[in-house]
Amino acid sequence: MRVFVTTAGSRGDVQPYVALATGLRDAGHDVTLSTAGRFADLAAAHGVPFAPTSDALLDLMDEPAVRHGLETLSTLGQAVRQMPRLVKLAGAVHATLVDDSWEAVRDAAPDVIVYNQKAYWGPSFAAHLGARAVFAVLQPMYVATGTEPLAGFPSLPFGAAYNRLTYRTVGLGLHASVRRYLADWRTRTGAERPPRVPVPTVHGISPHVVPEPSDWPEWATMSGFWFLERPAWTPPPDLQAFLDAGAPPVYVGFGSMAGRDPERTTRLVVEALRATGTRGLLATGWGGLSPTDLGDGLFAIESAPHDALFPRCAAVVHHGGAGTTAAGLRAGRPTVVCPFFGDQPFWGRRVHALGAGPAPIKQTDLTAAKLAAMIREATASASVRQRAESLGEQIRAEDGVANAVAFIERFASP
Repeated sequence: MRVFVTTAGSRGDVQPYVALATGLRDAGHDVTLSTAGRFADLAAAHGVPFAPTSDALLDLMDEPAVRHGLETLSTLGQAVRQMPRLVKLAGAVHATLVDDSWEAVRDAAPDVIVYNQKAYWGPSFAAHLGARAVFAVLQPMYVATGTEPLAGFPSLPFGAAYNRLTYRTVGLGLHASVRRYLADWRTRTGAERPPRVPVPTVHGISPHVVPEPSDWPEWATMSGFWFLERPAWTPPPDLQAFLDAGAPPVYVGFGSMAGRDPERTTRLVVEALRATGTRGLLATGWGGLSPTDLGDGLFAIESAPHDALFPRCAAVVHHGGAGTTAAGLRAGRPTVVCPFFGDQPFWGRRVHALGAGPAPIKQTDLTAAKLAAMIREATASASVRQRAESLGEQIRAEDGVANAVAFIERFASP
């Protein structure tokens, strides 16, 4: 099959799809990966043919107004209030991404389009080209279940009907925010609306972390996480020297979630680490932390492969992105989640429910004292450490990519 894998967003939204694309390629399929051009080197490093789209979405995430908006999306009510403004800011970006992605997919002429929620054009493009569509996501938010409501909604005594209804809000909200961009594309191409039929949906999530609901249809599954296999990684000499100089450090990094005041966040993190007496490894990412003159016991890096670095750490502290959460749990390390918005609070609650870390505290409520208490729990609790190690063993025994490839072949093959 000719398979077109399309995604949009930061590295956490891209790397799992590179892994999925390599799995499809190794299974004998003709694969093209399409996302922001800045990830061309990542695709090339793994031998995946690449069709670039604009970097405009990533550039937008660096804008102060967007950073402020994202930082205040920690509750459902805040998301409802902020989303119209964020969608307006992103208008031109969406129009560009739809056009770029259409050009890329048209050139690829795929039999199958595998897409995530940020590449919402997937089913429309597939229908117009006579291809099949497969929804591939990293969050359990898009297939309804009667067993529990959508994350962010209260648990109310209204039974399965209420629980299922909460999931409709995701589709309705997404459709409303992007309807005009697809409408413009349909006008230009003469495409019709795609039929309203269930789309096969594969979740890149371990069932040990989020069990598959018993009432899911056959066209939905939890495959296991999609990890990108890499060559052996050797730390730079200065980082290796730091790792060798004492006890395993606590990793702290917030990825693409930079927030409004990186200097304040850095001071808070340093104070918390000093209060616990633990060594710390601070990852600056996209500017979420801004360390200078850290002193003994603390070390700053821009980035490093999580799969290689996390096993060398005592615990991991991060924003709760799906990919970072998966990497920490796979490494068997206690996990501290300080979420900003979106699915991040869900992952924080899930880690805590599994016993692999303390209860999450959102970034807007975080203080040095609260973070220090979370780090102490993560590093000193034998039960947390044992549960994290056990969960890591279970995740490492899975092959989420192979399971996802088999699912795609089952539902997308002629």
